This record gives sequence, structure tokens and C-alpha cells, in this order.
Amino acid sequence: PCRAPSQVTCHPASRTGEVDVLVAEENVDFRIHVENQTRARDDVSRKQLRLYQLYSRTSGKHIQVLGRRISARGEDGDKYAQLLVETDTFGSQVRIKGKETEFYLCMNRKGKLVGKPDGTSKECVFIEKVLENNYTALMSAKYSGWYVGFTKKGRPRKGPKTRENQQDVHFMKRYPKGQPELQKPFKYTTVTKRSRRIRPTHPA
Repeated sequence: PCRAPSQVTCHPASRTGEVDVLVAEENVDFRIHVENQTRARDDVSRKQLRLYQLYSRTSGKHIQVLGRRISARGEDGDKYAQLLVETDTFGSQVRIKGKETEFYLCMNRKGKLVGKPDGTSKECVFIEKVLENNYTALMSAKYSGWYVGFTKKGRPRKGPKTRENQQDVHFMKRYPKGQPELQKPFKYTTVTKRSRRIRPTHPA
């Protein structure tokens, strides 16, 4: 007979006479768990550093870190539009720094986008979200629900006035002009000896 504590469920095995004990599912919202894990700092994994531009869907230009001022008016290849992006956890939290000015993109408590010389504050950490339309949105790690966003003229929108489904907060990652080799850090496919031997088949 199955004798197990009340918090577990017993299922007798079909032939072996053994008993499979399954722990009952706890009443936990998995989405909250995922969000909490996403926000948790990861100080063990090696940080990834990438260089790219963020093309604004609304302004048709790129985010610029102009010292303390932030805009989305940068042309392709503009030196102020080249961003160093450091992965803060296992892939979704990032810190974004202007390569030219070395100021970080941050969002203050009023929801205003500002540049700061020191990026250690949580106000300078954003959660990358890849949307269904393949654009990327950047939500503040400190102020949940507030996003990096710009108007058609490239002016920053305040966090409280942004929503994930607004085009104002949609961005596309682009590599700086003349630097295609920077695509390499984005590829995480593991190449094995076996996969190297596979050749594409051609129709007869």
C-alpha cells in the first residue's frame, strides 16, 4: 500500500509493484518566478560585451548618448550612436554605454532618460524584451513597466507614458557601418565535429 505524507500524491506502478511519488505542485505563479529570476543579478557568469546601434522605429534614426543628454537622431555610423552593451545577467539585463562619451543610458525616478558617468545604479539597468514583431524593447529594471522610448522627432519619452505595445519603445539592433565582424558575439550556436561534416544537399 502507498503510505506517503499528505502533501504528495502516490501512483502505483503498472507492473513492478513500485510506487511513484509525485510532489504536489505548489500554488506559485510561474510568471512571477521568471520575472524575479530575470531581475536577479548574476555575478558568477562571464559578462558579455557587445557593440551595436539601436534603431528607433518611430524616429527612423539611432539612439545617441550625448553625455547627459539622450536622443534618437543619430545617423547610421554616427560615433555617438555606437553603444557598448554589457549583459548584466544570463542574457536579459543590460547596461548601455555610449562608446564615445562613456556615459550610461539611465532612467531616473521621474522616468526621464539621462546619461550618467557611473552606471552602477539600478537606474542604468534595462531588461531586454524581444517582441513578437522581432523588435526589441528595453524596460527599466528598477521601474517596472517603464520603457526606453522616443517621439518621431527623436526626443525621449518619459517612462510613465510608455507601453510595451507602443511603436515608440520598439528598437532594432544594427551593427555600425563597416563593422560586420561584430556579428560574431551574437551567434551562440555550438559547432560540433559532427555538424562540421554535414553538407547541404542539392536537389537532383
